[in-house]
Order: sequence, then structure tokens, then C-alpha cells
Amino acid sequence: MEKPIKILIADDHNLIRDGLINTISKRMAAVTFGEASSAAEVLKEIFHQKWDLLILDINMPGRDGLDVLKELKTLQPELPVIILSMYPEDQYAVRTLRIGASAYLTKETSSKELIKAIQTVLAGQKYITASITRILTEEIIGKSANPTHETLSNREFQVFKLIASGKNISGIALELSLSVKTISVYRANILEKLALKNNAEITNYAFRNNLTD
Repeated sequence: MEKPIKILIADDHNLIRDGLINTISKRMAAVTFGEASSAAEVLKEIFHQKWDLLILDINMPGRDGLDVLKELKTLQPELPVIILSMYPEDQYAVRTLRIGASAYLTKETSSKELIKAIQTVLAGQKYITASITRILTEEIIGKSANPTHETLSNREFQVFKLIASGKNISGIALELSLSVKTISVYRANILEKLALKNNAEITNYAFRNNLTD
């Protein structure tokens, strides 16, 4: 009897998880699923049993997907992870691949491409879409200068996005479970690296560079 493939789906929306399970079940045989709706649940599932694949959203209650991915790649580097996100590829794809993701897909991805990505990753390979290939190629051969926001660390970029969405320092500190002082340091780093003066300019920068949600 064929051993079932175990896929853990981590997303804080029930409908997304149900939709993924339904889509994958229709196109792949011998698959069993686990579900997680928060970063804490993801780590709990990973520690308590072995999985063949993790499909992970970036926006998760508690710690975000980038933090979870980074920790997982330290603790279980062999576990393949597909990031499935609402964010366009030019915002997070390169960052997640650098951390160790096996693929980055947006939630607009077709069912056919999702299955192709899953099969490729389960075979031990990276799955890189055509548009991500273009982004990586431009970065390597230097046809286009890297945007300034690429100099931000993953945490700085996370804080940058939250400021751009209109959240204040206290709200961000609460959401990320960090101190106000720490968030203020990240904000100062962001302003310095991007040569900006205040939150309004951060928001304008995000809008000009298509970094708003």
C-alpha cells in the first residue's frame, strides 16, 4: 500500500485551508492533511509529527510566516516549504527563497500550477515561476538596480509594511510581541536606509513602489 503524503496547511482562514485541501485531494492520490491557523500551531505540529510538505501563509497570528520559515529552516532544514501568499512575487518571493522556501506562489495561482509546484517540491527540487525567474535574472545580471527597500532586513521590512498600512508604533509592538523601544529602533533604521523623514513618507514610498496591500 502506498504511503500517504502528509501535507500541513498553515493559513488563518478556514476557507483557504478547505479550498487547498479540496483542490489537492482532487488532483493527487494518497494525501493526508493537517491544519494550522497560527504560528504557534505550525510549530506544534512540526515538533509533534513528521510532515512531507508545509504550505505556509506569510500573514499568521502571532509570529509571521517569515519568522516561522526562518526557525523551521534552522530546526528542520530538510522540510520543504511552499509559501502561498496574497502578496505579489516582487514583494516577498526573493526574501522567502533566500531564507529557504522551496517555492513562492500567490493566492491567484491556478490549481494546475499549485499541483505542479507541490509535485516538484516533493521531488526535492525548487519550483520557481517564470516571473520570479525574471526577477532573479535581473538581480543577478544587474539589468535593474535593486530597489532601496531590498536593503531592509526581514523584520525591518515587516515593520515598514505595517507602518505603511497606517499602524502606529504601539500597535505594531503589540502585533509583533515586541517592545515599543524595539519597534522605534526598527523605524529609525527604515527611515535612515530609505532616506525618509516620517511615517507619511514611508506610506508614500510604499505606494510608489507597489508595496501596499
